[in-house]
Amino acid sequence: MTIKLHCFGESGNAYKAALALELSGLDWEPVYVDFFGGAARTPEWRAKNVMGEAPVMEDGDIRLTQSGVIQQYITDKSGKFGGAAEDKYEVLRWVLWDNHKMSSQAGVTRFLMNFLPEDKRPQEVIGFLQGRLKGAYATLDAHLEGRDYIVGSGLTNADLSNCGYLFYPEPFGFTRADWPNIDRWLANIENTAGFKYPYDLMPGSPADRA
Repeated sequence: MTIKLHCFGESGNAYKAALALELSGLDWEPVYVDFFGGAARTPEWRAKNVMGEAPVMEDGDIRLTQSGVIQQYITDKSGKFGGAAEDKYEVLRWVLWDNHKMSSQAGVTRFLMNFLPEDKRPQEVIGFLQGRLKGAYATLDAHLEGRDYIVGSGLTNADLSNCGYLFYPEPFGFTRADWPNIDRWLANIENTAGFKYPYDLMPGSPADRA
């Protein structure tokens, strides 16, 4: 049975799940969520996901939300991206770190800078968030010194989670060249067989609304 991932191209959290599915080799397909058109605020969507968020994964009778949970499901089903047995909790540590320190702030910053009308962009808030993100980039860059991947010697959910927003073209204060270890690590992910960028992997992009 084909796994369905309800998602939209602009969502870095959806990208984490979509990229994991694409690289896992599992049979899956994206289902477009018109998030900017208000689809996630409808009663029908809330019945599907009371949290009102995307992505939502459906595999037969199984329905899951939250990208980290979906990534773990993909690992359990495919046997990929979990890392070595002794690294289980280290992978989880970095997934949770990303969810709290990296993606949550990158997503909001990118939204405020690119998807709001220019006259409604709160510059002080943006500056505050960019400062917090700079600290997160510094942490990740330092950890990646001498490492090809965040945990162990291969691609894991730690990598797939932390890269979720870093491949997007819209500016939000992240410049790869400023962080050489992150830049090298992202190149390793890009060179993984089957890799695709967010707008190539999921339906929906800012160009559709231009």
